[in-house]
Amino acid sequence: MDWRACEDGVRRLRGRIFKATQEQDWAKVRSLQKLMLRSWSNTLLSVRQATQRNAGRKTAGVDREVALTPEARAHMAVRVHRSIHSWQPLPVRRVYIPKAQGKQRPLGIPVIADRCHQARVRHALEPEWEARFEPRSYGFRPGRSCQDAIEILYTTLRGKKSKRVWIVDADLKAAFDKIDHTQLLSMLGSFPARDMIAAWLKAGVIEQGKGFAPTEEGTPQGGIISPLLMNVALHGLEEAAGVRYRTEPSVVGKTVPGAPVLVRFADDFVVCCHSRQQAEKVTAQLAGWLATRGLSLNEEKTSIVHLSQGFDFLGFNLRSYPNGKLLTKPSSKAVRRLRERLATEMRALRGSNARAVIVRLSPIIRGWAAFYRGVVSSRIFNSLDAYAWHLTYRWARRSHSSKPRKWVAARYFGRFNKFRSDRWVFGDRTTGAYLLKFSWTDIVRHTLVQGRASPDDPALAEYWAQRRRRIKPPLDRYTLHLLTRQDARCPLCGDHLLTADQPPQSPHEWERWWLHVTRKAIVADYLLNIGGPGSPDGNQTRLVHTSCHRELTARLRSDTALQPNSPPRPA
Repeated sequence: MDWRACEDGVRRLRGRIFKATQEQDWAKVRSLQKLMLRSWSNTLLSVRQATQRNAGRKTAGVDREVALTPEARAHMAVRVHRSIHSWQPLPVRRVYIPKAQGKQRPLGIPVIADRCHQARVRHALEPEWEARFEPRSYGFRPGRSCQDAIEILYTTLRGKKSKRVWIVDADLKAAFDKIDHTQLLSMLGSFPARDMIAAWLKAGVIEQGKGFAPTEEGTPQGGIISPLLMNVALHGLEEAAGVRYRTEPSVVGKTVPGAPVLVRFADDFVVCCHSRQQAEKVTAQLAGWLATRGLSLNEEKTSIVHLSQGFDFLGFNLRSYPNGKLLTKPSSKAVRRLRERLATEMRALRGSNARAVIVRLSPIIRGWAAFYRGVVSSRIFNSLDAYAWHLTYRWARRSHSSKPRKWVAARYFGRFNKFRSDRWVFGDRTTGAYLLKFSWTDIVRHTLVQGRASPDDPALAEYWAQRRRRIKPPLDRYTLHLLTRQDARCPLCGDHLLTADQPPQSPHEWERWWLHVTRKAIVADYLLNIGGPGSPDGNQTRLVHTSCHRELTARLRSDTALQPNSPPRPA
């Protein structure tokens, strides 16, 4: 399968939908969306996304069906494409995941076929709305992340002369569960797959022990298309808050003086105002606007604070200090949650060996440090290193309670990392593996995405190419060198190795990204057979997808088995 050709075809079609939307040629937009919905390439990419790349690919819906083998995925692609016009959505399976303060978040798990259809429909709907979305909406959009939301807040609030010093720190109450279906469908207009989206919204849920329940409002949190529908439902929030942008060519995209600034990430948003009176007025305006969509502000989490008091947003804390400096740091709640998790993990590892400790804690450290590497985190990284050292030392002392302290320190701590002059690194003497430290992650200021820029805009193709080259993932230098040399593509299939629709949006997602993308999705291989004899690349190390590596190994093994045995040599 030529995945690169499929991706190029879908990308070009998304770009045409985006451009037609900018030109407000709605007849052409609908025609191109119908073409996307019928596209075989779109079906193939959607099935691959739902069955091979999504984190929940192994989780079944109410039909208990998954597609984890190449044969099952091929069958699913044919099945999905044949049912483009006839598919009837099935109810979602209700599960719960823990939240803060002991609460639980309900998730709706669609069946695997519904997930494939949702990914297919999203490719047709998303580029239209990417051309329409407000510039300071950052949640669950291609090429945007919560780091962009934090960076635009820093840009807006920094400086001694900053005038927007009153902050409305807002949160919506059960946003995914309360969206009004009629209002949402009216915003979709004459979208070709509008009826299928309506069927997904009305499909109902099945919960163990409770049976089937209809859904009269909301969109299941867990579906592939649900975050996009949330963004569509909240489109217009900036205008409702009174945000106005200048239109002069020299200052286009800047906020009109005196107007508030609203920054939204999914259902969390903050509004930066000039006075408390303006903040209270904006809060009242937003409450009325949200009520027409079946939504309301969460009074427990919504507050109005002065910038000198500081506020938490998306796991970060922004505060203006008496010297006039605005600092962005990891929030104290985020640090406390991490400390509690590390302590819990170490308690569970009692009786295990050093290798198990390293395997369990390294992804957590990598993920958390990668998420917070763009803000003022150095001191917190150092304090977390001290805490991790304390936990590992206690673990080592507990594992060898009869040994003296010097013996324990000599066995588990030393200069395991030859590139660091640190003799207190926790490691395994047998394998040489060692535990990473938070402070080893460099602090790198995040590069803010420009205004309304979208990867679907054909006019900005060079901008996004340069941005991908400039923003490096948190990998070691050798791996980054290989990625740069290969243009971040797998030489076997031509597909991107690490590029995703959106960057990871939380420390947990960075942790999962490290485990499932960098460790399981790609491997380093000596591609001696690529290109045949005289290959211009020579026998160099390449990064390839793990799945491509398995296929290549199986193919080479099969070719070897089919070769006739060589005749015996004469004596």
